[in-house]
Amino acid sequence: MNTKIVRSKSAVKQPKINVITLGCSKNIYDSEVLMGQLRGNNLNVVHESDKMGKDDIVVINTCGFIDNAKQESIDTILQFSELKEAGKIGKVVVTGCLSERYKPELESEITNVDAFFGTNDLQNILHELGANYKHELIGERLLTTPSHFAYFKIAEGCNRPCSFCAIPLMRGKHLSKPMEELVNEAKILAKNGTKELILIAQDLTYYGLDLYGVRKLDELMRRLSDVPGIEWIRLQYAYPSGFPMEILDAMNERDNICKYLDMPLQHITDNMLKSMRRGTTKQKTIDLVNQIRDKVPNIAMRTTLICGYPGETEHDFEEMKEWVAETKFDRLGCFTYSHEEKTHAHTLVDDIPDEVKQQRVDDIMEIQQGISFDINQEKVGKTFKVLVDKKEGDFFVGRTEFDSPEVDNEVLIDAATGYAANGSFVNVKIDRAEDFDLYGTIV
Repeated sequence: MNTKIVRSKSAVKQPKINVITLGCSKNIYDSEVLMGQLRGNNLNVVHESDKMGKDDIVVINTCGFIDNAKQESIDTILQFSELKEAGKIGKVVVTGCLSERYKPELESEITNVDAFFGTNDLQNILHELGANYKHELIGERLLTTPSHFAYFKIAEGCNRPCSFCAIPLMRGKHLSKPMEELVNEAKILAKNGTKELILIAQDLTYYGLDLYGVRKLDELMRRLSDVPGIEWIRLQYAYPSGFPMEILDAMNERDNICKYLDMPLQHITDNMLKSMRRGTTKQKTIDLVNQIRDKVPNIAMRTTLICGYPGETEHDFEEMKEWVAETKFDRLGCFTYSHEEKTHAHTLVDDIPDEVKQQRVDDIMEIQQGISFDINQEKVGKTFKVLVDKKEGDFFVGRTEFDSPEVDNEVLIDAATGYAANGSFVNVKIDRAEDFDLYGTIV
């Protein structure tokens, strides 16, 4: 009997593509879309893996927003370019805001990076990585967040003229995504277990103006609210000038639209708002906050402020401190001013010393810490619907509808008192509260 011996060729191990994401939630979204396309091309893609082989490819999605973020991006590029130089990885590709803004400088300074791409170069990045852009994958993403929540980008770019902000230089003009495309993406996410959509854009409230001639955020919210399986919809990055009050009607009408609004206000004094080109005044800002709270009485409002903008006097800062103490935002973040090239504010003198900027941030956050403590004390004894994000040590960690991931309060549930699966909703009675954390028991 003749037996033919077939020898199999040893499979060539496919290099990993390791995507590193820096910066904000818009970058997270962009990385997820890129990874979805790579996986759709049957490539081996991972996110922020610390296990790398000598043939593996690193894609760094950079941030170029403020000084600290830019430095982190540069340090990360240098770290991986040195690994490439040492033969420990095969290829380094850089994309995102920093390389959109500083591509010529980066190419001349860091010469062993294989390719630099901007913020809207998805097809070119894919080509560089040996992949094709697949239209049929629109709406498909490889989530880097826990599967039960997803950042949901409804528009790209910004038309606002804020003097301190370089985002229009890096992201271009505002471009809304078609509503049908977004609803389809939400259905895909829901089918794969996503329960919370966190709506993001440079400016949510501008949604629809470029596509439909009118603001359509309220209609989009209702359409997304109708998607089976979506239990929470959350709004981040609303702009105060020209605020569409009709979105509050949608919030009141639908149980699955969170009573939560993130609206960066940046400052409060008239001269600062004017110099910042915010298109509003102190009184208009105060009136808007009051109107929003009147229309949705139990809404949680989050804002962001800048300290140390050029020309900010001690009087300006004291006025902002008084306003923060009086307004009692549920959530508040604060940043030192960063002097960005090619912005309008860069023509001004960056005249506040760094240590003064930081001290002002610390003073604002100390006031907010007290406000947050008082608000949290009022929750003791009450029961809230909580979405469980993770298990950490002896606690299940979750959030109420009044809290966004990473930036807001957390609810800690003693794991010894009951079980809660990641991604599940549980009712939690709050037993005690600290400045930024609530402790409770499942009921």
